[in-house]
Amino acid sequence: MLFKDQVGFIRQHMKRNKLRVAMTVLAATMGCAFLIVLASVGFGLHKTLMNELLSNQTITEVQIHGKEDSGDPITPEEQEAIRQLPGVEAVVARSYLESPSRVLLDDRSNSAQIVLTDAEQETEAELDLSAGAMPTSRDEVIVGYHFAENLLTEQGIATPEEGEMPTGYQGELIGETIQLEVTSNDPENPETKTWEFTIAGIAEEPAQDWRVDNQVLVDESFREEFSAFATPEGEEVAPYFEINAYAKDLEAVQAVTETLKAEGYYVYSVTEEMTTINLFFNVLKAGLIFVGTIAVLIASIGIFNTMTMAVTERTREIGVMKAIGVQPKLIQRLFLMESAWIGLVGTALAVAISYAVSSLVNWLIPKIVLNILAEDGAGAADMTIIVSAIPWQLVVIASLISIGVAMVSGWRPARKATRIDVIQALRQEL
Repeated sequence: MLFKDQVGFIRQHMKRNKLRVAMTVLAATMGCAFLIVLASVGFGLHKTLMNELLSNQTITEVQIHGKEDSGDPITPEEQEAIRQLPGVEAVVARSYLESPSRVLLDDRSNSAQIVLTDAEQETEAELDLSAGAMPTSRDEVIVGYHFAENLLTEQGIATPEEGEMPTGYQGELIGETIQLEVTSNDPENPETKTWEFTIAGIAEEPAQDWRVDNQVLVDESFREEFSAFATPEGEEVAPYFEINAYAKDLEAVQAVTETLKAEGYYVYSVTEEMTTINLFFNVLKAGLIFVGTIAVLIASIGIFNTMTMAVTERTREIGVMKAIGVQPKLIQRLFLMESAWIGLVGTALAVAISYAVSSLVNWLIPKIVLNILAEDGAGAADMTIIVSAIPWQLVVIASLISIGVAMVSGWRPARKATRIDVIQALRQEL
């Protein structure tokens, strides 16, 4: 029997019981759709959390907090050794000016945090700017995103009248010359000295809404100069406050992190959280797929009953087929093809329905959640919530489970068909 004849044979018998076959397909569709939609919630929440995590920090950054065997600060030589490690793009060491200081521009001042850093390494680390460019000389600086709004007049610094808010600097900062006024830490004879800098760029807005970036990044070459003026004799120069290594890409972060750990450094990177989160959600997704598979198994009962009824109704036809020499394997294949067709159609419909439900859920539920958070004053209006995500891997897994269960459900009735006695089958009334 040719393949097209086999298909015609199956189609002919399905037309006789359209309603029963339709209900069986519907059951298979509901089971598979339930599996996909349920598991998609795990994929969606995983994606939401990962997007939020990756948006709140530099994903290629590896924070170095010191060495395990000693509490000594990391030396410039050790920084250079880290910079030479495979996969490391740059090593940025920052230290803060701990002496009292303020930044002056015309009649305005700002008590900004002065950060000493290497402009070349900041460029290699691809420091994001909202305006301007990276410094090209030691007298150029980068100011924080909120520097201008904290640059106030003496009147603005004083307590404003009720209902009024102090107004920050409204002009163009790029190219402006600012004065950095530093007061020494000598309690007996404090002195004040001023340095002039030109604003070359403005840092990108922080990812976190609550964070205020009011820093001024000054070239590392001023570190000794500031320390010589501000630090009393006999006191040590403050060590680097933070040292971060920047990997070439996200794939290299894990390797750099493991290498630094092996060399005895205390480190932290985004991969530390990603590993834990991925483990948790992989277990969750596996659990959801397992629960969804139970729904598919329940639907398989309908397929089993339908195929069993089909074998019973076609007993005489099976007897005729055996009498004319049709092989039992072919008879078994015909019934397996019929159960597979039910599973295939049910799966195709389930995938289409699942994508429709996923789109509806992703449109409706985030609106409800964000409105509730807004009413509670949580301030999550900019948060992107993905409730349901259907990757192609999930579709493949669900399809294999659904079609596989359908064929297994039809296997027993198909085996039963091959064991029918020819004589008894031909005696059966039509």
